[in-house]
Amino acid sequence: MAGLYVHVPFCSQRCVYCDFYVTTTNRDEGSFVRALVAEAERLGAEYRDRAPLATLYVGGGTPSLLSPDALAAVVGAAHDHWDTSGLAEVTVEANPEDLAGPEGAAWLRAARDLGATRVSLGVQSFFDDDLAFMTRAHDAAQAEAGVRAAVREIGDVSVDLIFGVPDQPFEHWGANLQKAVRLGASHVSCYSLTVEDKTPLRRMVDLGRVVPEGDEELRRRFLFTHDYLGEHGFEHYEVSSFARPGHRSRHNEGYWTHQTMIGLGPSAHSFWRETRSRGWRWADLAHLGRWQGLVLAGESPVEWREQIDADALADEAVLLGLRRLVDGLDLDRLERDYGVDLLRDRRAELAALEGAGLLAVTPDRVRLTAEGAAVADAVALKLVG
Repeated sequence: MAGLYVHVPFCSQRCVYCDFYVTTTNRDEGSFVRALVAEAERLGAEYRDRAPLATLYVGGGTPSLLSPDALAAVVGAAHDHWDTSGLAEVTVEANPEDLAGPEGAAWLRAARDLGATRVSLGVQSFFDDDLAFMTRAHDAAQAEAGVRAAVREIGDVSVDLIFGVPDQPFEHWGANLQKAVRLGASHVSCYSLTVEDKTPLRRMVDLGRVVPEGDEELRRRFLFTHDYLGEHGFEHYEVSSFARPGHRSRHNEGYWTHQTMIGLGPSAHSFWRETRSRGWRWADLAHLGRWQGLVLAGESPVEWREQIDADALADEAVLLGLRRLVDGLDLDRLERDYGVDLLRDRRAELAALEGAGLLAVTPDRVRLTAEGAAVADAVALKLVG
C-alpha cells in the first residue's frame, strides 16, 4: 500500500519560520488543477498497479484556499487515476481563517462529502502575540473558531502547535495544550520553533533581533507536553505527534515505515523502495509556473532524483523507527528487511544510551524514553553511520 501527497502551494502570506515552497502572489487555481490532474494521470499510469493507495493527504501551502470545485477536482484525480479501493484515510490541511463563518463551514462540508476523514489545522498558537510574531494570517479568536468548526463538521481534527516562540510565557504553552484538548482535537502535533535557512526568522536571528529559546527550556516544554497530553488521554506515538486512541496519522506513519509515498504538485517529494537494497527519492520543481508548464506539455517536472543504497536505507530505518515512541524500532524487521543486527553492531552505544536513561532496550525493540525523545536526533545519530 502507498500514500499519495498533493502539494497545494497557495498561501495568503508567508510565515516567519516557513521554508516550504509556497506562493503568495499566483493564485490561478484553474491552471494548477489542470496540471495536477495531468500529473496524477501520468504517475497513476506508472504506479497504479504497484502502489494501491491507503492514504491521501492534501497539504501545502494552504489547501483551504482552494474552492470546493477545485478541491473536488484534486480528490477526483486520485480516484480516477489510482487504485483507491483500499483508501482508509483522507486528510486535508486548512488554516483557521478560512474556516470562519458560513463559507468555512460549507468548505468543510464539501471536504467531508469528498471523503475527507480528518482535517489538519495550522493553529500554531491560541495567543495573538505568538501569532503576530509568526506572521500567521489568523488571530486567536479565529484559531478557536476554526477548530470548533472543523470538529463540528469533520470530527477528526489534528491541531498543529509550536513551542519555543521567543518570550512566550510557560503558562501560555500550557494554555495552548489545554485549549486544543478542550476544543475536541483528536490529534495534536507539537513542534519546536526551528530556525531554517532562507527564512525571515533566520535573518532575524542573524541580525540579533531574535534570540531562540535555549535547549533546556525547549526540553522542559517538551517534557511538560508529554506529561500533560498523556494525562488527558493522548498517546505520544511519535516524537512530535500525540493522538487519542485510534486517531494516529496513518499517512505520516507511512513516511516513518518506508512505505511508498508519491507526491504531486510543485516541490512534492516521492519515495519508492525498489528492492531491499535500493530505493529512489525524487522531487518536483519548486516553482509553480515552470512545474505547470512542464506537466501541461507532457514533460516530467522532476527537478532531482537520487538512488538510495542499502546502507543509507538502513540508517533511515533506524532514524525513522526511533521516532515511533510506542512501536519503537523493530529489531527483527530491521535485520530482516535491512540486514542490520543493531544489538550486535551497536552493543556499546545501546548500553551507554540505556544507562543514561535515553533508551529502553528489549530483545526485539528499542524505544526512546521521554528524556530520549527530547533529544531524539542526537540519540539516533549515535546508532547510524
